[in-house]
Amino acid sequence: MFDPEQGLLLPPSLDDWLPTEHLARFIAELVDEHLDLSRIRADYTESRGAPPYDPRLMVRILLYGYTTGVRSSRAIERKLVDDVPFRWLAAGAVPDYRAIARFRKRHLSALGHLFVQALALCQAAGMVSLGRVALDGTKVRANASKRKAMSYARMTEKEKVLADEVSALLAEAERIDKAEDTQFGKDRRGDELPEELRRRETRLAKIREAKAALEAEAEQAARQRAEEKSRERGDDDDTTAGKGAAAADAAAPKPKAQRNFTDPDSKIMLTGDGAFHQCYNAQAMVDEDHQVIVATDMNTNASDVGNLISMTEQTTANTGQHPGQVLADAGYCSADNLDRAAERTTEHGTEFFVAAGRRRRDDPAPVAPRGRIPGGATAKQRMARSLTTKKGRAVYARRKAIVEPVFGQMSTLQNAKQLLLRGLDGARGEWMLLAACHNLRKLHGVVGVSGLGALVGS
Repeated sequence: MFDPEQGLLLPPSLDDWLPTEHLARFIAELVDEHLDLSRIRADYTESRGAPPYDPRLMVRILLYGYTTGVRSSRAIERKLVDDVPFRWLAAGAVPDYRAIARFRKRHLSALGHLFVQALALCQAAGMVSLGRVALDGTKVRANASKRKAMSYARMTEKEKVLADEVSALLAEAERIDKAEDTQFGKDRRGDELPEELRRRETRLAKIREAKAALEAEAEQAARQRAEEKSRERGDDDDTTAGKGAAAADAAAPKPKAQRNFTDPDSKIMLTGDGAFHQCYNAQAMVDEDHQVIVATDMNTNASDVGNLISMTEQTTANTGQHPGQVLADAGYCSADNLDRAAERTTEHGTEFFVAAGRRRRDDPAPVAPRGRIPGGATAKQRMARSLTTKKGRAVYARRKAIVEPVFGQMSTLQNAKQLLLRGLDGARGEWMLLAACHNLRKLHGVVGVSGLGALVGS
């Protein structure tokens, strides 16, 4: 019989409501017994009192939230009331969303560092062999609207309009002040600016700040290009510095160069839906065995080409091993990358399989897929030829199956389509945390709760 008012003979226990191998139990044991939280605890050195909430509690709920796609601090607070796993992890405590957001912001770097620890656990479980890894990038939307961006040309035009409006409003305010002084006397305060004037002055200040940032970026880029060309010509340091300074003085932003007012670090990028959005470019190197992320990063350049060697080096730094084979699409192909890849092949034995992309008009003719490679063949010709061989086709065919499902899993299971934190540091830290939680989810699927203690103790 259904009786909502029926009392319980014994007090209920949340522990009885969670299955033995539940992900929440896995996260709890990781945080309590196996993860190094010393970087977080080091922030709490005040001998008087204690942190408002135990750092273990906060790390527990953040890791579980980021693993299951609950990332908003307000959503986590609601889950702490409504959801059994969250209530169990927090032992009934309910930190409000401000406390959760402050903790995440304060310890974002340390939380991102958990990526390396999660990867080490995956290695200990035998989930990472580095026999074959694949590299790819994905555009992750920033917490900013492209409608809040403005081009340099539009900024210049709008700056003039706003400056004229501010001058007119100031003149009108001065006229009104004089009239009121005549009517009411000079004892009255009149230092509060009209709302309309404050709004225009704020917009004008933001536009001038954005213009200055674009100008600084243009100067830095011009200086770097001029110095690189000067060094290639063999100029001495003084000459190189002088040419760099001259180029910086003459530099000006392109009229269409844009800057977003909400998140200035984000950039307009073309996404998979064929539209342009404010984004960051996330990179991930993925091991073939269990789709574990072995290296990751976040940057503001829409192009992937600058990440091939740096991500390979990060893979070695994170794992202590050199990958056997590295697979990457045509976005990573450049003469410099292929030359440096050949050097790593010679030094460390790592084979690179990088799609050469479409042949441009000025490219040399392709090398025949059979027979001896001509001595004068370029690095791009050699790479294109290697991918036409039976081995090359078979190896490169695995690229999509290794790396692309990872972005799909993170997008679907972790709600990683859009970042919550703004600025490059915030975006990178949040992406590192998402990558760490992806690896923890993979680890839970392989070893479960019961195998975690034996794994770490082995």
